[in-house]
Amino acid sequence: MLTDSQCRSAKCKDKPYKLTDTNGLYLEVKPNGVKAWRYRFKLTKAGETKENLFAIGEYASAPPGETAEEAKARSAGGRFTLAEARDERNKARALVKQGINPAHHRQFGRLKREQENATTFEAIAREWLALRDWEEVTKTRRLDMLQRVVFPKIGLLPAKQVTPAHVLDVLKTALKKNGPSVAAEAKRTMSAVFELAVSTLRAESDPVYPVRKALPANKTQHKRPLTSEEIGQLLRQLDGYDRNFQTVSVFRLMWLTLCRPNEAIGAKWKEIDLEHAVWRIPPERMKKRKEHVVPLPRQAVEVLRAMRGLTGGQVHVFPHRDDRAKPMTDASLRQALNQLGWGGKYSPHATRTTGSTRLNEMGFSPDWIERQLAHAEPNAVRRRYNHADYLADRSKMMQHRADMLDAWKAGAKVLPLRASAG
Repeated sequence: MLTDSQCRSAKCKDKPYKLTDTNGLYLEVKPNGVKAWRYRFKLTKAGETKENLFAIGEYASAPPGETAEEAKARSAGGRFTLAEARDERNKARALVKQGINPAHHRQFGRLKREQENATTFEAIAREWLALRDWEEVTKTRRLDMLQRVVFPKIGLLPAKQVTPAHVLDVLKTALKKNGPSVAAEAKRTMSAVFELAVSTLRAESDPVYPVRKALPANKTQHKRPLTSEEIGQLLRQLDGYDRNFQTVSVFRLMWLTLCRPNEAIGAKWKEIDLEHAVWRIPPERMKKRKEHVVPLPRQAVEVLRAMRGLTGGQVHVFPHRDDRAKPMTDASLRQALNQLGWGGKYSPHATRTTGSTRLNEMGFSPDWIERQLAHAEPNAVRRRYNHADYLADRSKMMQHRADMLDAWKAGAKVLPLRASAG
């Protein structure tokens, strides 16, 4: 029968050797200095008896003053004192008496824990996010919301254990700390994650549904179009926003092209042809997964030429401040609007709503406007046969709009002339 002193003082030799304890337990001392606990046992299966080995873990000497929590963490890492190794041997012996191989039992336990971990809300949410056919910047933004708002509350819970009360707590906290828009996004996202969980038998129902109307409707989600006077005021204030030239340039590009905010901040130099004043956004960066050709008015070309002097050697037109291999985030846009006093009245996406409204007032063809906004034709039959890109017409329309923006920014009290739709 071994003593801890023998285990601790055992020296390595040229070949491995054993120090035998009792009931099949022994300590194997290897040439590299590792001391490993082994349990030798016999197991009868289908009338045949075979000898087997069970690797318990490595020998460890408990340090002075070790707490119970520290001892638990050490043994969880596979390092056992003599007394602990004997306890593990006894557990293994009990399994053998039941005809169970302790090595197989441990492997099954590991697989079971992995499966249990795969059923947590966070695990399913990350799986759901990976399945989305979204741009990386969109996925990153949604994951950021989950990590800030949802995961701290229910991330570690198995999906089937999340109740409507849990969901309501998430939504109320989000409403109080982050506002109605974030709370609404959290509600939509959680419901989508639970839809995946139910379809893969990791939850029985969607706990979001019973509390879906518990919060007030998000009235700030859609901003009204700005008037020509408000457009001029905003553009003048942006001209005076000297904190970040890059942020101002993104806003200008959005106003001059009516692209989506994520399309602007993710712009790459290889997409842009300044000589021909064309910006070709590839399918993978578009909401509808179809290439979008954007005509660039003279003012947009000027914005991009100015940026090329700053970031022309980078991949992105508007690179991230800290990681130049990535695009900037839309947080800079929101920060600028808040500092200029426009946070509650206007959102970056409202640029497109305003642009569409004003262009329709000018009398331009709805087909040109919808194509400029990269909207899909709602009529399925018409969509099948209408492949017109209207690039030349859109170029004239957007140059006219860019000139009007300059006039409004200068404070001119002019009404847009109604254009011929061609």
